Amino acid sequence: MTTFVDRVELHVAAGNGGHGCASVHREKFKPLGGPDGGNGGRGGDVTLVVDQAVTTLLEYHHSPHRKATNGKPGEGGNRSGKDGTDLVLPVPDGTVVLDRNGNVLADLVGQGTTYVAAQGGRGGLGNAALASARRKAPGFALLGEPGDAQDIVLELKTVADVALVGYPSAGKSSLISVLSAAKPKIADYPFTTLVPNLGVVTAGATVYTIADVPGLIPGASQGKGLGLEFLRHVERCSVLVHVLDTATLESERDPLSDLDVIEAELKEYGGLENRPRLVVLNKVDIPDGQDLAEMVRPELESRGYRIFEVSAVSRHGLKELSFALADIVAQSRAAKPKEEATRIVIRPKAVDDAGFTVTQEEDGLFRVRGEKPERWVRQTDFNNDEAVGYLADRLNRLGVEEQLMKAGARAGDGVAIGPEDNAVVFDWEPTMLSGAEMLGRRGEDHRFEAPRPAAQRRRDKQAERDESDQEYEGFDPFA
Repeated sequence: MTTFVDRVELHVAAGNGGHGCASVHREKFKPLGGPDGGNGGRGGDVTLVVDQAVTTLLEYHHSPHRKATNGKPGEGGNRSGKDGTDLVLPVPDGTVVLDRNGNVLADLVGQGTTYVAAQGGRGGLGNAALASARRKAPGFALLGEPGDAQDIVLELKTVADVALVGYPSAGKSSLISVLSAAKPKIADYPFTTLVPNLGVVTAGATVYTIADVPGLIPGASQGKGLGLEFLRHVERCSVLVHVLDTATLESERDPLSDLDVIEAELKEYGGLENRPRLVVLNKVDIPDGQDLAEMVRPELESRGYRIFEVSAVSRHGLKELSFALADIVAQSRAAKPKEEATRIVIRPKAVDDAGFTVTQEEDGLFRVRGEKPERWVRQTDFNNDEAVGYLADRLNRLGVEEQLMKAGARAGDGVAIGPEDNAVVFDWEPTMLSGAEMLGRRGEDHRFEAPRPAAQRRRDKQAERDESDQEYEGFDPFA
């Protein structure tokens, strides 16, 4: 039965935003009480958070599909819908989040570190929020936006200060069991260790973690044996310890050749060239092991390695090794730059940035891309003529129509708003012919007001031209 998983593919989906409500207040003797439709609730986020109590990704291996709840729709009487519940997924310390193409999205190190893997959709505005002095009775509301959905890959890279590397049955598990309180499985056959073991060592005033990485063999960096599955667990370590078996029963092996093989695999994996290294000659409690250690020690020292002769059985040399590792770890920690205070980076928008682009494709279709146009399309109920006209007004005020004309679009040309796989396509007509202007000032009900003087009508007309999208620009109805 699988008990340790360090790589999974996770399918996450945030909650959809609730739709806004189009409602008119009604009570006795007051049939036109004005719009009172509430806003839809926000969809729940899917958030990854580091939890030190979690050590494996096993839970997501068995249940890879995770979805947050949707926001509730708004209701009449200015009642806003309830927000969806955020889904919080605990992950081990050292989890790396990647997309399906292998691009790193986040590196989660440290208790409480979070990453929003999928963001919930905004709730749609109700007609009460859409009402203004020039649009007193909107007969429509905005739809809630769909939440993000994506496939991500979680990879666990053990967060440890020291990594023990070496051939299977070199004594790494025995060594970590006597240096720390870890209780790994120990046996006299190869590949006893099938998962990385982690232990905590105290040496004087220094407390550090030590990881026992499953055995490496020739070809591990290309996927042979267990090496490729667990080589990632040495990436974060400050020091590498080569554990060499001086009492091996295999005639074709010796400590020097073992070291050369492991170093070749580490080099092939990459990124570990500058890590400090120590060499541990293990099993010197066996007479033949002690003799072999004395034979290879001069050669290893000539290569620049610090050598420690130890025995996990008799505990010979363990104290010296523990304090030597503590010194290296302390120096590595001191050399790391201190974390700076959080800085806020402000990137002002270019003065000529319209917030969208208009391009003509080979088939003659004009495609509009941009955050605002695409969001507005998602929020529009195309079964409501007034809502469609409101969208036309928003696009016109943004300058989409002007850019289409500059790009050479003519009446009847095809226009798509959004990406190829999820776009709204329509035959474009200039505003005067599209019906947007024929609807007049959408949402107005002249029963609410007396005839206006000419001067007032001119002022209102000018204000209408200058109207900005207060729903999302400079105004947050959920704040």
